[in-house]
Amino acid sequence: MPPVIKVVRAEAFYLPPPTEPANLWADVPAAERAFRWIEYRMGRRITPPVEPVEETYFAQVNQNRWVTSCVCGSAAIVSPADPRYGCTECGYGWASLVFPDDVEAVEAQMLLEPRPHLRNWFHDADPDNPNPPVTEPPPPVDMDPRSTP
Repeated sequence: MPPVIKVVRAEAFYLPPPTEPANLWADVPAAERAFRWIEYRMGRRITPPVEPVEETYFAQVNQNRWVTSCVCGSAAIVSPADPRYGCTECGYGWASLVFPDDVEAVEAQMLLEPRPHLRNWFHDADPDNPNPPVTEPPPPVDMDPRSTP
């Protein structure tokens, strides 16, 4: 039987350099790990946001990773353990993240698809959802002018 590949969260993706202890960033909140990881991997200094912003973003599962996209076009892997997002490109943040009410249920649903690259999920309320929930169509309007009283 093939191994179970879990949906990836920020704390499992943004890890310290392999030359450092694996638990080096254990005390760093998941949203802030992206900044440490970018500094290490890209070799550039970046400053995490200081204050929260009014913006709210929706988290989604994209090819087996919890992600969110910034207004600047960048994106990052996120985590329900730390539902906020700060952009490592434009510096915008900390924006609040909307996750599903039952994250574990969504992740369990994703595991039903054995091919991780096909695991995708959008929140029903996300305006970017390519498959929004179907709502009942409005009743037909009688356009025949003879039917008006």
